[in-house]
Amino acid sequence: MPDNKRIDYALTLLYGIGWSSSLKILKQTNIAREKKVSELTEDELKKITALIEKNYKVEGDLREAVTEDIKRLKEIGSYRGLRHIKGLPVRGQRTRSNARTKRGKRRTVGALRKEAWAKIEQRKTVASQSETK
Repeated sequence: MPDNKRIDYALTLLYGIGWSSSLKILKQTNIAREKKVSELTEDELKKITALIEKNYKVEGDLREAVTEDIKRLKEIGSYRGLRHIKGLPVRGQRTRSNARTKRGKRRTVGALRKEAWAKIEQRKTVASQSETK
């Protein structure tokens, strides 16, 4: 965790801990949320780490659990698993428009004008010439 940041924000930098979890942790350990990480004592740091290890799944363990869950969905062939396999949105979002982050860059499908075909052919020939050099 960065030393110059407040502890409430610094805890959110851990994968699996958000704002609400961060505030709960600080309330349970009786640490002021305005304190900077560099101002914490060893005892306070130990309290925080013990609480996180006891009650929360964070970082590697959480990532591993998520990938196992997705793998299980794929293996049993559920609808959500199939959406993961196809690389489409899993939680019911529309795909006719939007969903660009999941589906990737737009690719033109359908009829093209002569000028567009000429540009594509020109790119192919330039690429093949550069590969042979």
